[in-house]
Amino acid sequence: MSPRVAVVGPGAIGTTIAAALHQAGRTPVVVGRSARDELRFRRGSERVVVPGPVRTDPDAVDGPFDLVFLAVKTTQAAGAAPLLRACCGPDTVVCVLQNGIEQVETVTPLVQGATTVPAVVWFPAVRQPDGEVLLRGPARLTLPTGTASDRAAAALDGSWCTVETTDDFHSTAWRKLLQNAAAGLMVLTGRRSGMYTRDDVAGLAAAYLRECLAVARADGALLDDAVVEEILGGFRTRPADLGTSILADRVAGLPLEWDARNGVVQRRARVHGLPTPVSDVVVPLLAAASDGPG
Repeated sequence: MSPRVAVVGPGAIGTTIAAALHQAGRTPVVVGRSARDELRFRRGSERVVVPGPVRTDPDAVDGPFDLVFLAVKTTQAAGAAPLLRACCGPDTVVCVLQNGIEQVETVTPLVQGATTVPAVVWFPAVRQPDGEVLLRGPARLTLPTGTASDRAAAALDGSWCTVETTDDFHSTAWRKLLQNAAAGLMVLTGRRSGMYTRDDVAGLAAAYLRECLAVARADGALLDDAVVEEILGGFRTRPADLGTSILADRVAGLPLEWDARNGVVQRRARVHGLPTPVSDVVVPLLAAASDGPG
């Protein structure tokens, strides 16, 4: 019998995963805040329509499921808790497609005793003004090695979303966090990836990345010095108009994931007794941009 799969949060990331599952013959139940008849997705010239409806009432969710992909942002996790509980039971695996390094701590209290598996998402998916989601590069997930991760990998097997596992997920998660932290500078300028081709912005980003790298290493991540130039080079060679989810939220006037993407670096640095002069400027500005007042 095929596993029963749900996707909670059909935003850009959730729609991408739902479309991959649908194309692989494992159409998921889709659960979210807003009712929709279908999800529309595009990858190059390929278009996929994932049948709905998107279920918004916990009482209408026929759980528990064998596997749940949780794709709401960290700022939305508490609000999604009733829907998530309806999807989960003790035998459910919840694959958390969220930013940061604290997915397990954040989500475990919400999932009815289910097994929580963190994931690192490595693909640029953007919701278009008409509601369609556009995937602008290859889709790839990294999960920690283990049998729970194997369930998520099996569900996506044969799709165009690649799943890899690693014995050192902690380092991989920190590697992505460094990238996300530096991307937060886009919020403070209102600009996209093209801004990193400026030497002054590149210098600031490099200083911030080195600060984050020191915290990552103190926290047990195994990352070498080259990661700074790798991340910065990635920003500088991307399409100039490519943004990031936290910038999209800022443009839309939504709460920002500043704590999961940037504040966590500052918090972990305090634990390890490390100075964070760049974070001490960036984090309050991001927090104010998100939460005000003013």
